Amino acid sequence: MIKSLTLAALLTGALASNALAAEELSLSAISDYLNGFSTAESDFVQYNEDGSKSTGTLYVKRPGKMRFEYNPPNKGYVIASAGSVMVRDSKSNVPPETYPLKRTPLSIILEKKVDLGRANMVVGHDFDGTYTVVRAQDPEHPEYGFIDLKFSDAPVALRQWTITNEQGSRTAVVLDGLETGMTIQDSLFYPDITRRANNR
Repeated sequence: MIKSLTLAALLTGALASNALAAEELSLSAISDYLNGFSTAESDFVQYNEDGSKSTGTLYVKRPGKMRFEYNPPNKGYVIASAGSVMVRDSKSNVPPETYPLKRTPLSIILEKKVDLGRANMVVGHDFDGTYTVVRAQDPEHPEYGFIDLKFSDAPVALRQWTITNEQGSRTAVVLDGLETGMTIQDSLFYPDITRRANNR
């Protein structure tokens, strides 16, 4: 409970400066926004369940590709590509942990065509006065966990997500201005920790 409250407090503070008059977005508007770009990039702050945080740059190439490039001294990475997610722990010498992309709720926003109106996919759709908050899950495998997505409007933009995994552990990512439409090479999504993201 203490961990959950701490994470919530950190996220509230991280987004407080973005508080502006806003309106609730429809699921169709959010789906159109996500389907409207194939590449995206943003600096981010990641808040972990244990109270730690990391910073770095996020790269997205839809469908199916995402890379978290962490800032030094963190030498780990998270890469989604070819239907798998590879997680390299910077504190470990073992090979990257790999598991199917479909087992993480991130797969929902990396699909070729996002349809949040699909039956049983969205299990929460709220407005907190500033952001539209959507809770989504794999309708065929709700046991994989869920993702809470926060969007601003005017213009529509993804600001934050929090993933709750199968074990109930939460990880939140706050984006610092998601930019779309740039050229990103597929080689960025290879599991090579010596490849820096600016070499795309």
